[in-house]
Amino acid sequence: MLVAEGAKVVIGDVREDEGKKLAAELGNRATFIRHDVTSEAEWAEVVAAAESFGGLHGFVNNAGIFIPCSLLETDHTRINQFGCFLGMKAVAPAMERSGGGSIVNISSVAGLRGSPGAFAYSATKWALRGMTKAAAVDLAPRHIRVNSVHPGPIDTDMIKIRGEEVNRQRVQQVPMKRMGTAEEVAKLVLWLLSDESLYVTGAEISIDGGVSL
Repeated sequence: MLVAEGAKVVIGDVREDEGKKLAAELGNRATFIRHDVTSEAEWAEVVAAAESFGGLHGFVNNAGIFIPCSLLETDHTRINQFGCFLGMKAVAPAMERSGGGSIVNISSVAGLRGSPGAFAYSATKWALRGMTKAAAVDLAPRHIRVNSVHPGPIDTDMIKIRGEEVNRQRVQQVPMKRMGTAEEVAKLVLWLLSDESLYVTGAEISIDGGVSL
């Protein structure tokens, strides 16, 4: 969607085959870099690639994992929280050199309320919500906006780990009685990255069919 609107995009992920395939489909306005978000050195490589495209103006912190587990079973927070912190820290200087820009952090409705059996996911998404607001204040003088997006149940592979029956039950808790789509979330992200949202920073925007109500 970003490429279709004229953006040049750097895609970073540990899934090389999928990433290379996607970049090839998108053409010369996209490139893929294998990227572990918990590696500060690899963040530097991603930023360098973005600057080689003519500057870094937008950043989407979308890396995340969902492994349902309770408090006593939890031992993972590095990707959803530490990785996102490293990302914001890495892109801010380059974004300032480009004259400013927009950071969009993908949190979750689990970052707005408690979520049973998802301690690490909830904790990290709450953390990302707070980091967004702190970064928005810190980076405003550098002409960098920072906002968080909070999807509810979205029809992606991530939630299949819960099983079909649990997902059907969750849909019944959504006032709009359906899951959202990745495309619907992408439209919101596109707006936040664009100049149409120039006076929006530090906001937390739910896209959840009303489930957080």
